[in-house]
Amino acid sequence: MSADMAPSPPLDDPVERYAVELAAALRGPAGARERLVAEVRDGLAETVAAYEAAGALPERAVREAVAEFGSVAEVAASCQRELTVAQARRTARALALTGPFLVACWWLVRGTGGEQGGVSGFAHQVAVQLSSAAVVAVVLAALALGATGAWGRWLPVAAERLPGAVAWTGTAASVAMAVTTLTLATAAFLAEEGPLTVLAGALAAASHAVVAGPARVCRECARLSAAVPAVA
Repeated sequence: MSADMAPSPPLDDPVERYAVELAAALRGPAGARERLVAEVRDGLAETVAAYEAAGALPERAVREAVAEFGSVAEVAASCQRELTVAQARRTARALALTGPFLVACWWLVRGTGGEQGGVSGFAHQVAVQLSSAAVVAVVLAALALGATGAWGRWLPVAAERLPGAVAWTGTAASVAMAVTTLTLATAAFLAEEGPLTVLAGALAAASHAVVAGPARVCRECARLSAAVPAVA
C-alpha cells in the first residue's frame, strides 16, 4: 500500500485525538510543530500505558494522563512560545536574505531618473528608500537571531518582544516590496533603461515572495503568544 493510501490514525483513540487538537491549535514552522506534537503524543501514550499497567481502566488512565500533562490549551500555550521563537528566527533569516536583493534593486536603478521627474524619477526614489529599508531589515534580523539564540540568556525581555517586532517589520517590508515591484514595472514601460528596471522589479518581487509568507505566520504566532499569560 502506498504512503498516500495509508490509513489515518483512528480519531476514536483519545491520544490521537488529543494530538490532532494540539496540532490544530499551534502555528509555526511545520517541522518544529510536527516534532513537538509527536513528542507530546508519545509522552501522553506512555503515561496512559503506565496508568493502565498500574491497574487503571482505560478511560480513567486517559483522564489521569491528561490531568498530568495538562489540557490541550495548556500544552499548546507552552509549545506555542517555542514555535513563536522558531518562526521569528525563520522570518529574520528571510529578512536577512532579502537585504542583498534590495540593495541590488537600488544598484540597478541608481542611475535612472535621478535628475528627472515623472515615473522614472519616482522609481529611482523608491529604490533608494528600499535600499535604506534593507539596512534596517538586516540589522533587525541580526538582533532577532542573536536575541532568540545565543544572546537570549542575557536579553530575555528583548527575546520575548522581538517576535512581534520581526513580524511587523517583515510585514512592512513585504508591502514595500510589493509597491516597489508595481512602481518599477510601470517605470519599465517609460524609462530608457527598461531591462535594468525590469530586473530590479523582478528582484523586488522575489524579495516579497521570500518575506511575505514567513511574516504572515510570524504575526499569527506573535498574536497567539501574546494572548498567553507569562509563566512565573
